Amino acid sequence: MNRVRILVLNAALGPLDYRLAEGMSVVPGQVVIAPLGPRTVTGIVWDEGRLPGNEVPESKLRPLREIVPVPPLAGPLRRLIEWTADYYCAPLASVARMVLSSGGALGGPTTITEYRLSGGTPERMTPQRATAIEALEGEQGTIRDLSGIAGVSEGVLRGLVNQGVIEPISVAIDRPYPRADADYNQPDLSPDQALVAGRLVDAVKAREFAPFLIDGVTGSGKTETYFEPVAEAIRMGRQVLVLLPEIALTENFLTRFEQRFGAAPVQWHSSLKSTERRRAWRAIAAGPAKSDAQVIVGARSALFLPYADLGLIVVDEAHEISFKQDDGVRYNARDVSVMRARFEDIPVVLASATPALESLHMANSGVYTKLELSSRFGGAQLPEVRLVDLTIEKPASGRWLAAPLIAQLEARLEAGEQSLLFLNRRGYAPLTLCRNCGHRFKCPNCSAWLVEHRLSARLACHHCGLETAPPEACPECGETDCLVACGPGVERIADEVAALFPEARVAVATSDTLGTPARAAEFLAQVQAGAIDVIVGTQLVTKGFHFPELTLVGVVDADLGLEGGDLRAAERTYSQIAQVAGRAGRGAKPGEVLIQTRHPEADVIAALANGDRDAFYAAETEARRDAGAPPFGRWAAIILSSEDEREAREAAARLGDTRPRAEDIYILGPAPAPLALLRGRYRYRFLVNARRSANLQGTLRGWLDAHDFAPGVRVGVDIDPYSFV
Repeated sequence: MNRVRILVLNAALGPLDYRLAEGMSVVPGQVVIAPLGPRTVTGIVWDEGRLPGNEVPESKLRPLREIVPVPPLAGPLRRLIEWTADYYCAPLASVARMVLSSGGALGGPTTITEYRLSGGTPERMTPQRATAIEALEGEQGTIRDLSGIAGVSEGVLRGLVNQGVIEPISVAIDRPYPRADADYNQPDLSPDQALVAGRLVDAVKAREFAPFLIDGVTGSGKTETYFEPVAEAIRMGRQVLVLLPEIALTENFLTRFEQRFGAAPVQWHSSLKSTERRRAWRAIAAGPAKSDAQVIVGARSALFLPYADLGLIVVDEAHEISFKQDDGVRYNARDVSVMRARFEDIPVVLASATPALESLHMANSGVYTKLELSSRFGGAQLPEVRLVDLTIEKPASGRWLAAPLIAQLEARLEAGEQSLLFLNRRGYAPLTLCRNCGHRFKCPNCSAWLVEHRLSARLACHHCGLETAPPEACPECGETDCLVACGPGVERIADEVAALFPEARVAVATSDTLGTPARAAEFLAQVQAGAIDVIVGTQLVTKGFHFPELTLVGVVDADLGLEGGDLRAAERTYSQIAQVAGRAGRGAKPGEVLIQTRHPEADVIAALANGDRDAFYAAETEARRDAGAPPFGRWAAIILSSEDEREAREAAARLGDTRPRAEDIYILGPAPAPLALLRGRYRYRFLVNARRSANLQGTLRGWLDAHDFAPGVRVGVDIDPYSFV
């Protein structure tokens, strides 16, 4: 063909037509460089007839500039791009940009200059140079990478290069990865594990679409079980994608993977350096035969990489809400993984101890095959769960731990065993106020209080990232020594433990303290070496970790997750507490869980105490059915925002005046969002409830496309929302 339509990576431009230069030949999926005015743009050659566009006379078409030397995007991946854009009401270009997310992978040299410490010392030592030399011990990367690691400017590092303290080295970017050996360390599976693993291995051999849900209690060995179909895919020379919900879980997974397969998998997450992302992207696109990129473990964005020969997808901790992207293209990686498996015609495994209600419904309806692991591996028993009624067992004034929990902490310390205290609230205190005038410290950019972080001596907004030092005096009345921390965060609980047990070694485990794989690896090594007695953590510690000496879990405030307007609050609370409870007693020693609550009669709390998950899910299912909520109905959110409150309010009102009238779609709003101001933008929301049979996306597109919004107004569509703020 002499004429091609390309999808450029700019949503504002839409598809554009070009002609082929003399002697140029392309196929659908080819990545190309095309002229646009005085500049060039990157685009993807698309299938004929699948993209809308204006027919431009052939004589006016400009020729493509060049073909990028990477493999064409395969048909199944192009279909996934189309489906994701259609389902989530997102521009095709925005989805395609996630596939080509590593700009460096599209060309450039095969070697790059990186830098590392040479062992020398500078002629003149400055504080910044000393900081850089200390931080860069054992590190290697580009000047930009090292600048981010050391927290100093690139100019400081270039000065050290000129003095020979940092030396340049030439590095081959596209070197192969170590090969995993499917038979390196064969596990001794239990009969239940072997049965489930056999079903999954057969599915990999069959080379056809098959969705599975592994529903296994905490400690049942789900990871070791799904490693068997991973091994089979490796034997077949095919690729495997394993999705994890948190970067902090990566190091724990890598250790277990290397023990089983003798080599580390390819990683893909936001903490990788640009050169590492380029190497991974090109290796994945080249395929395992050329690059040894056999198993890829990553965060949700790894789902859109251009796999050459994908044979299996595994979504670990599939219930986790962090698989849902909350800005840009608001996709749910759990659901999109099933669709990618369908387009690739391969099996997909969702693994969880507390599956999402939607996943359970699909399994109970026969759409997914449900595979159960109902007992812990190696004879370990599930922990005993007890409630602590805080209306009776009241903590001391200014304290948050009740006497029964303190007594159990003391018993574990005397026995040399480890304990975990769970509170899903980062920082020291969620609110700081002046006891003299009542002034509350609020974020200027968001409708949110500033959270005190004493470990870093900052007041921080958890929504926009603003940080400021705590003032010496109240900014409202000028009074000094009058600021009061209100409520507990994990840092405050850690201080309380330290005050009660000065000899205890306490660690705080949150995204602030374990934000990189390296930090998580250090924390993991300390716990496993017995160097930590009490862990105080947020939801980060509720999954994935295996600590055999941890025998006590204390839930500081089980009611916290039930507050607010989250329509999935009960399910999320059950999942978090059940997961954190599952950290106890995973070895030979029995475990115990104490749940502090002011509402022991609440259905979700009673279900946790009785270990009756099925009864809770049954009640929650009926409540959802009555409300027409997922999985029986569908939700969508529309968020309008502007830096001008009046502009946002009036745009929302005009949109509301033209809402579609349909029997199977019900639209609530507009109303100010619970988080009415976010990152300096005023926000109004609509909540849409639709029957399963409704043409939800088509209705929303038709409604929104009929409006010409002001340049300052942003419109976001969230299909199947998990956040309601």
